[in-house]
Amino acid sequence: MAPVPNTLNPLELIARRWQPSAAFVRRAALATVVMAVIIVVTGGAVRLSQSGLGCSTWPKCTPDSLTPTAAMGINGLIEFGNRMLTYVLCAVVGLFIIAARARHPRRRSLTRLGWAQFWLVMSNAVIGGITVLTGLNPYIVSSHFLAATALLTVAVLSWKRAGEGDEEPRDLVARPARQLAWLLVAATGALTVIGTVVTGTGPHAGDAKKVHRIPLDWQEITQLHVDFVYIVVGLSVALWFTLRAVKAPAAPRRMLLELFACIAAQGVIGYVQYFTGLPEIVIGLHMLGSALVWIWVLRVCLSLRDRGPLQEEDPGRPAPSGAHEAPEPQAASALSR
Repeated sequence: MAPVPNTLNPLELIARRWQPSAAFVRRAALATVVMAVIIVVTGGAVRLSQSGLGCSTWPKCTPDSLTPTAAMGINGLIEFGNRMLTYVLCAVVGLFIIAARARHPRRRSLTRLGWAQFWLVMSNAVIGGITVLTGLNPYIVSSHFLAATALLTVAVLSWKRAGEGDEEPRDLVARPARQLAWLLVAATGALTVIGTVVTGTGPHAGDAKKVHRIPLDWQEITQLHVDFVYIVVGLSVALWFTLRAVKAPAAPRRMLLELFACIAAQGVIGYVQYFTGLPEIVIGLHMLGSALVWIWVLRVCLSLRDRGPLQEEDPGRPAPSGAHEAPEPQAASALSR
């Protein structure tokens, strides 16, 4: 019986013919972070422009049309444009997956993170469809934003992992300092969740007509949101003094200073939107600030451990053009031993 020839999947075929540099993989990972932030901001623009129901159904824009019609006006274009950005996001995530897979030596941790991003994009697209089909149910809207934040989290982790090695994590500071950093991450995550509740109780529902809101007092939930801002600020200050006390490396302390700048800017934007009656443009800036604060909190936490240097090149890897050439007899004998 003749042997069955080995079949290669498309990613394996690409890996045999293309060898991206480590810098290219890092840039591809950074591109996923940028796109995740863009999705957060444009999703907010859909809501703030009252275009949440610009397309009346899903996955089509109308029951009879895949794209918006002239009668739907600017709201239909905004909502449909946001849907089209999902394809751009998929392309960027796909590029990262391909680059991570083609890179040698193969790092399964990177490809797994890339596929995790892909499935988060798909799940969030479905949540977005449910949001439309339920008439902008505020709980589904909140989950839509939180799914986008989960995507941003995995993208940041991918960016970090693309620039470091695969050794076992080694703490760069004492364990209590790392625990304090994780507490900061948890508090910032809670701040983000409460922020979605504020959105669900506030006036910007995403559509001009009356939309169901979360039955909570908007001012009380806003005050809770502010209280958690103070908690995050307090934990950040405590972490700063802790890192100085334990003589942490310069990189995490510099990132923490950058985090202070993000928090300060976000605090100013928050007070401006509260005392000016929640103007749409300021709320949009607040959503951008929320994404940046979350990125820097994660970066600070991840900078407190080390996984060794990144292996830039693999001298034992043959050139892609010679992938199908048979090895020399002596080399084959050595490999068989």
